[in-house]
Amino acid sequence: MDYLWSPWRYQYVAGDAKREGCIFCEMKRLDPRRDPERLILYRGQFNLVVLNLYPYTSGHLMVAPYAHVASLVELDHRALVEMMSIGQRVEAALERAYHPDGYNLGMNLGRSAGAGVADHLHLHFLPRWRGDTNFMTVIGETRVLPEDLSMTYRKLAPFFQGEAAESTPGDRK
Repeated sequence: MDYLWSPWRYQYVAGDAKREGCIFCEMKRLDPRRDPERLILYRGQFNLVVLNLYPYTSGHLMVAPYAHVASLVELDHRALVEMMSIGQRVEAALERAYHPDGYNLGMNLGRSAGAGVADHLHLHFLPRWRGDTNFMTVIGETRVLPEDLSMTYRKLAPFFQGEAAESTPGDRK
């Protein structure tokens, strides 16, 4: 049997990544000047965009509201609308940076649904490519990522800064 080493996933699988408190609430309180080191790509009025520290695909990121809520029912309407608007920006950025064949978007609401951070709602964006579910994923239960998180951040950050962050793709006619 062959083994592939992915140290960033091992911390999560081994439980080393488990911590007290809420990671999204902690990010909300951080000085925005520290955003690059925490892999925060964008801060809106009600939500932030952050890379997933334990990605399933290159470009895997999340949109999380500042409000510490566990379900869509609890989320303020303005935050929900902004989450979807930011989602349009995320899709446009991923398209330009990675040219994927498709996307998985998802929320795991509750621990039994697979939520790693069950008490703070967040929306996952995963770029997908034809053939990315190959024998490595199916048989070996392993994913291979061609880049590290700092490279992913450098690829996506320009799409969330300056004019690129000012307009929503759906606003263009």
